[in-house]
Amino acid sequence: MQDEPTPIELTKSVADFLRNDIAPLISGHEAFKLRVAINILELVTRQLTREEGSDAAEVERLRGLLGVDGSVADLNRALAERIAKGEVDLATPGLAEHLWQTTMDKLAVDQPNYASYKRELGRDR
Repeated sequence: MQDEPTPIELTKSVADFLRNDIAPLISGHEAFKLRVAINILELVTRQLTREEGSDAAEVERLRGLLGVDGSVADLNRALAERIAKGEVDLATPGLAEHLWQTTMDKLAVDQPNYASYKRELGRDR
């Protein structure tokens, strides 16, 4: 275990510094590139914050669907193979819910400000 600051704190601090202290000083294409860099740091921060919990939840859903154990990558590969073989489809209990939750978890990291994502967060499913 590393001492503080944590990787989450570091990436957040760098993004905040760039946004608050550097961004006001530049314009044009450099400002655009800086916004891209800030977005990348924020995405990495969200990945670090959410990855462990969402991966664990995904593994549990996949275990339930497939009846086998493995890493998130192995289980996703197994699910894809079963779908490709026609052994699993949207009529399979739990599959649609799993795909939906996995998509929402990915959007929470990749595009948390996406309007459709925000709308779906407010819905009861």
